[in-house]
Amino acid sequence: MHFKFFVVPIILLVFFGKECSEKPLQKVQFQGAAQGTYYSVTYYDKDGRNLQTAIDSILKAFDQSVSIYQKNSIVSKVNRNEDVELDEWFVENFYLAQTISEQTNGSLDITIAPLANIWGFGTFEKPDSINPALVDSLKQLVNFRNVTISNKRLVKVNPLIQLNFNAVAQGFSVDVISEYLLSQGIENSLVDIGGEIYARGHKTNNEPWKVGIEIPDENNNDRSYNKIVSISDFAVATSGNYRKFYEIDGQRFAHTIDPSTGYPSKNQVLSVTVLAPTAGEADSYATAFMVMGVEKSLDFVKSHPQIKIYMVYDDSGMIKTAMCPQFEKYFE
Repeated sequence: MHFKFFVVPIILLVFFGKECSEKPLQKVQFQGAAQGTYYSVTYYDKDGRNLQTAIDSILKAFDQSVSIYQKNSIVSKVNRNEDVELDEWFVENFYLAQTISEQTNGSLDITIAPLANIWGFGTFEKPDSINPALVDSLKQLVNFRNVTISNKRLVKVNPLIQLNFNAVAQGFSVDVISEYLLSQGIENSLVDIGGEIYARGHKTNNEPWKVGIEIPDENNNDRSYNKIVSISDFAVATSGNYRKFYEIDGQRFAHTIDPSTGYPSKNQVLSVTVLAPTAGEADSYATAFMVMGVEKSLDFVKSHPQIKIYMVYDDSGMIKTAMCPQFEKYFE
């Protein structure tokens, strides 16, 4: 009896001591600039740490791998045919893009760079006019199957081939930051870079994260967030042609280029919102679906249930929407 009398208080002391040592989660939120756009990070941390300096450093290092706007990045050196060893970020972006290119029959193609440049959506300025003969000649360089990786080097069938990771890298960088936060013991976070978002865990009240979807209005120019999705451990990305475009001789040219034609995509799609397991996937599929159009995209997700889509399109001047059945359950 004497032994039992002492065991109980010891157990209680250990139990209550543990309870007292636990700290409540503190909300941390900050914004910054990266990749020519904004970023916003929100997370809950028991120590209330502000990790913005570390995140800024990661984003700068990431740009030195896959940003075509950094002259000394790995991808820029690859495009100049310099001998450069590929890092892990480059390789992972490459294989993610190649996988989705295969799945979508080339609707996404990272060898689009020469065409993106002459159309003014790469590293070149907006053209004053379009030369159809030049478009046709550069289109011959666009084929994702003509680039491979061997011994940490990019191998090109033609040295004039160039890469553009713009349809992949921004979403992928969201995943990089989210994984970094998880490595720091932060299990509940929302990372947004230019509208590509990954929501990990939940808010402190155990509610899922709520994310607004930008929907074009009837004039295709004003931001409208009339749809809200609730997500947890999921990514969301929206791609649209109603903002990134320019006009030449009265014709509107959108930034999504169809690799099969060499010209900006001319289907009815105004925007595509994709829910996917990772932000890199969501970003990549959103671009592919902009090229594929409404019917082909909806057919695609039937056999890829991990991907959910919500599309806005122009039907003879009327704004309409289409989505896969699984998407609706995420609406707030």
